[in-house]
Amino acid sequence: MNNRLGTKPLIHENCRLENVELGEYTEVGAYNVFENIKLGDFSYTDRVCTLQNVQIGKFSNIASMVRIGPTDHPMDRPTMHHFTYRRIKYGFAETEDEVFLQWRAEQIAYIGHDTWIGYGVIIMPGVKIGNGAVVGSGAVVTKDVDPYSIVVGVPARPIKQRFTDDTVRKLEEIKWWDWPYEIIKERLDDFHLPINEFTAKYYKAGV
Repeated sequence: MNNRLGTKPLIHENCRLENVELGEYTEVGAYNVFENIKLGDFSYTDRVCTLQNVQIGKFSNIASMVRIGPTDHPMDRPTMHHFTYRRIKYGFAETEDEVFLQWRAEQIAYIGHDTWIGYGVIIMPGVKIGNGAVVGSGAVVTKDVDPYSIVVGVPARPIKQRFTDDTVRKLEEIKWWDWPYEIIKERLDDFHLPINEFTAKYYKAGV
């Protein structure tokens, strides 16, 4: 079923959202869990995604079953179990381990503009995915991903650049993702141009 998007985010059924900022024309798929999330304009997630401590740019495409920012356990302690920081749950204390929980929340992952995160991808805390990058299905991303590169595998490794370095530089300067809605609508046909024609038309041209 097609749901026309608008300035108010579309949130599908059975989602749990905590401390989120959702941009215009955004869509949150069914059975998503968001905690400490910023989702930029026009970005969307498909079904059954869990995102924690993530800032996502505009026009990001996130497939089903994606996990971004899986939170760490304290591996330097005698036990990794969360009774040491979720202490109230077990009746061990009247307060949680706020220092550890705050540290964990500060391990922000960054997903750039116009990115494609494939089915079943896992992106670890603190990782940065550059603008225009593609992460292949099932990849586990443990390191930063360069803009406009394609990474696959476990752990994820680069296999290809989408465009030449010169084209990437021009796209990063054009920043079409910051164009107003009406400008994008007006120039819709230009997004079907070969990439060299698109950059030739808009590089140094301004909005």
